[in-house]
Amino acid sequence: MLRVLTLSSLFPDASRPNFGVFVERQTLGLAAHPDVELKLVAPLGLPPWPLSRRGHYAPLAALPSHEAWKGVETWRPRFLNLPGTNGSFHPAMLTRALLPLLTRIRRDFAFDVIDASFFFPDGPAAVALGRYFDVPVSIKARGADIHHWGRSPATAWQVATAGQTADGLLAVSQAMKADMTALGIPAERIRVHHTGVDLARFAPRDQTAEKASLGIGGPLVVAVGALIPRKGHDLVIDAVAALPGVYLQIAGEGPERPRLAAQIARLGIGDRVKLLGGVAHTELPPLLAAADVMALASSSEGLANAWVEALASGTPIVIPAAGGAAEVVTSPAAGRIAERNASAFAGAIEEILAAPPPREAVRATAAGFTWEANTAALYDHLSELVAARSQSSG
Repeated sequence: MLRVLTLSSLFPDASRPNFGVFVERQTLGLAAHPDVELKLVAPLGLPPWPLSRRGHYAPLAALPSHEAWKGVETWRPRFLNLPGTNGSFHPAMLTRALLPLLTRIRRDFAFDVIDASFFFPDGPAAVALGRYFDVPVSIKARGADIHHWGRSPATAWQVATAGQTADGLLAVSQAMKADMTALGIPAERIRVHHTGVDLARFAPRDQTAEKASLGIGGPLVVAVGALIPRKGHDLVIDAVAALPGVYLQIAGEGPERPRLAAQIARLGIGDRVKLLGGVAHTELPPLLAAADVMALASSSEGLANAWVEALASGTPIVIPAAGGAAEVVTSPAAGRIAERNASAFAGAIEEILAAPPPREAVRATAAGFTWEANTAALYDHLSELVAARSQSSG
């Protein structure tokens, strides 16, 4: 039995059900493995009181510190998030908070390995804790944890050092692996570990009926992602504005909402373009199945779950050459990789709408992205780290 302590600051909770759902799905898959016993630590970074009881921090402060989350024993320790420090103290504060907790957990659960499912601040803290408890550590890189924290002057050295000293490393795509090696992390210790998709939930449906349920009778483009600058929703809005009769629905919430709403009003396309707000992950399948195209103009990604979920739904995608795009758009049936500007996106969307690929052919391009494969690869990876540590200590 492999005893895994999974550590992830990117994980859903009662106040943020869509936060890190892909990490949750990976964790639940591993926990269900017949040869795995898993406990989860999902830390919460909070500023000092009274800020911790205000604004968006208040719901986090109210969360239970210990619960069973979807059948997995879960701890949600708080660590100090010091405003204005650009994250430089996050790993130290996280390590300080976790050391006594993991000491208590270890009395009843002698974990064999620490599985850090997000690179920062989880990775540096996991390395320190792994050294203290003398267990191997794996760190997974997903996207912003490398693209932001790995390049920020305040934290880049901590990301690089953790990558150089962890026992094993995972990357969501070949492109992410290349980004990690560019930081000085040894390529030979990085294993590409693709995300999975629930092929039963995300599948083609009666597209006409799904569109009708949305009140749409024409071509539909869907975008899925937080309303933040990096996701490039403004470019997709401009692209659709140039395509008369084409509708756009954007699923996501975030600080860019006022600016995007103003853009839609300025372009006079409020009858065709809608900001849906936050959409529960469980409600995404019918939306993606209704779409003719899923368009996401991200400036950076690892390998976005929304890409493969759209493909599994039979919906081709239009994305820029960001992250693992070339590992997903492997044929015209999957969609197009376009230059990251409104004109190029409009052209790619128009091309697909003019000659839509068969939806089953689109779905076939997602066949390799299964949660079963994700779980098997993760189990093998962690087991190998434990075996290597046992041999070296023996």
